Amino acid sequence: MITSRRSLLRAGLSAAAVTAAAPLLPGAAAAAPGPAPARPPGDPFGLGVASGEPDPTSVVLWTRLATDPVAEDGLGGLGNRATDVEWEVADDERFTRVVRRGRVRTGPDAGHSVHVEVPGLRPGRDYHYRFRVGRTVSDAGRTRTAPPPASMTPVHMAFTSCSQFEHGFFTAYRRMAEERPDVLLHLGDYVYEYPAQDYVAPGGNVRDHAGPETTTLAGYRQRLAQYHADTDLQAAHAATPWLVVFDDHEVENNWAGDVRELPLDPPGDFTARRAAAFRAYWENMPLRAAQRPRGAAMRLYRRVGWGGLVTFHMLDTRQYRGDQPCGDTFRSDCAERTDPARSLPGSAQERWIADGFARSRARWDVLGQQVFFSQVDFTPGAGRGFNPDAWDGYPGSRDRVVDSWTAATRRGGARNLVVLTGDVHAHWGADVKRRFDDPASPVVGTELVSSSITSGGDGSEKQNGSDAVLADNPHIRFHNNRRGYVSTRFTADRMEAEFKVVPFVRQPGAPVQTRGRFVTEDRRPGLRPL
Repeated sequence: MITSRRSLLRAGLSAAAVTAAAPLLPGAAAAAPGPAPARPPGDPFGLGVASGEPDPTSVVLWTRLATDPVAEDGLGGLGNRATDVEWEVADDERFTRVVRRGRVRTGPDAGHSVHVEVPGLRPGRDYHYRFRVGRTVSDAGRTRTAPPPASMTPVHMAFTSCSQFEHGFFTAYRRMAEERPDVLLHLGDYVYEYPAQDYVAPGGNVRDHAGPETTTLAGYRQRLAQYHADTDLQAAHAATPWLVVFDDHEVENNWAGDVRELPLDPPGDFTARRAAAFRAYWENMPLRAAQRPRGAAMRLYRRVGWGGLVTFHMLDTRQYRGDQPCGDTFRSDCAERTDPARSLPGSAQERWIADGFARSRARWDVLGQQVFFSQVDFTPGAGRGFNPDAWDGYPGSRDRVVDSWTAATRRGGARNLVVLTGDVHAHWGADVKRRFDDPASPVVGTELVSSSITSGGDGSEKQNGSDAVLADNPHIRFHNNRRGYVSTRFTADRMEAEFKVVPFVRQPGAPVQTRGRFVTEDRRPGLRPL
């Protein structure tokens, strides 16, 4: 039976000004990586702290105040009051060498969130930060600035996606925090929009969402606060700076541009829903003021450099795409799919990607994006079937991106393409070919696909039918169906990737295990086992 994926799944203040605030708690030690257990009732810092968007001289610090994270009005128990929040950044964990401090005010218009863009930091350095409201001090976080623009300093980067709160415990986030990467990428589905028990994992859900399906600003704020209150997620945020992009569930399953999943289920104006989702997303992420949405529009695609070694091209594959072809029916094919005029990132973003490749002088160009880039024929043997929600639903668009990459390499600038992907709740590793339907087509890049944090429940070593799928897709080098993340290390000569898994998520405390290790060498695209 052919089944649609749709039926299967069903303002902070930006403050760069530094003020002369008193030290928060002189000489008090910062927390170890990740915060301590849940803070006491009534504490305003129950949603943790975070940092993101590092460049060589600045970083974004974030917190959101809440004494009741799942309050129905989405204001975290603080109502309409305004609050002054002090912040400080130090060279050391004990905060004896404070280098920047200041004060900002937040309130209901920002969902009681705080975004501080801290200037004047030194490149390639670890820093520690914290906040204070009155006499209450937050747990401390660790962040890191990017190295100088020409630096070839190695970088340890981890990435993941898809954390359905109901499907399991967020142990994999804590295991990522324990690695203390230099930077962490989250590639979407940070939260899920469903009401309790609407999207059920195999074996049942282990905890419930608060509130109805998210369609309003209050609902999205409530849902994001419920996720932020999880201490394993807080540990990952506090351990390292993040780069984030959304996928579909931050708004609604399988939304595409102005097209909602189902015409009237639930009822309401989709433009208003999208605006509410974008606003709450920005309020709850360590993003710069440049990413703050304007109504139902949010400029999320951007480039973040890590010295001369890596350029992260963070993409938005939802906001500008055409609707999915073939009725969004999984494992099917239709003439609409191959219409070359159709685009996944939209024509303006396609040009932006091509321009970034043409101008690149980085050793590694990394696309941080949401959906499977490589072709995957899901119909074993004769016939063909593709996921219309991935780049396979827009192959002309994929060809243009690949062609812009190969043109840039011919001109002698761009060197190594790595595509990072989330969405599909399993680990995959693939060679990116110039044309997937041509067996003789050269390999031009590498794709790493992270499994989910929890979505899909415990999982298994393999998905049903995966051996047959792999046989029909020889460019795919690795697959595993456990939950987890991918840990990478970039140097001037190579990228090493480890596919990390946890054996279960239905109970907390799982150990982390490595299921695959691969390398891509400079100017030798594709994956090779280690």
